[in-house]
Amino acid sequence: MGKTLPKPGLRPFLPDDVPVLAAIFTASIEELTGDDYSESQQQAWMEAAESEEFGKRLASDLTLIATLEGSPVGFASLRGTDHIRMLYVHPAVAGQGVATMLVDALEKLAGSRGAKSLSVDASDTAQGFFAKRGYTAQQRNSITINDEWLANTTMKKTLGAAQ
Repeated sequence: MGKTLPKPGLRPFLPDDVPVLAAIFTASIEELTGDDYSESQQQAWMEAAESEEFGKRLASDLTLIATLEGSPVGFASLRGTDHIRMLYVHPAVAGQGVATMLVDALEKLAGSRGAKSLSVDASDTAQGFFAKRGYTAQQRNSITINDEWLANTTMKKTLGAAQ
């Protein structure tokens, strides 16, 4: 029999979290997006964690931290009342329900703040995850980061009364 994994916890973002969240962000991009983005695209994307803006973005959004035994293993942020700006999970816990727990919490928070729908600009890697949760593609986007073009898809989900 396999060992039962501890249940992840949730807590709010604290300014001291920036370095560990930057490491999760970088590891997630480096190890999970290689099938969808080139090495140079990944490198440009990861450089966002090195800027002061990264911490400012986390602080300006409603950012939740997923923890396992007290250590951060993932994070997600809600910009305004209706847009998921970031969702990153450490590769060591990918596929273990951490992202689901984070998005469940953001959907509930958005609904409680009066949002009728929630949108996300999903990477090609994350698009399937969001589609399984009922998000539908609205438009394809191309963004430039440090002279590299990256594609993503704006997806939207109507929040129901059950949220």
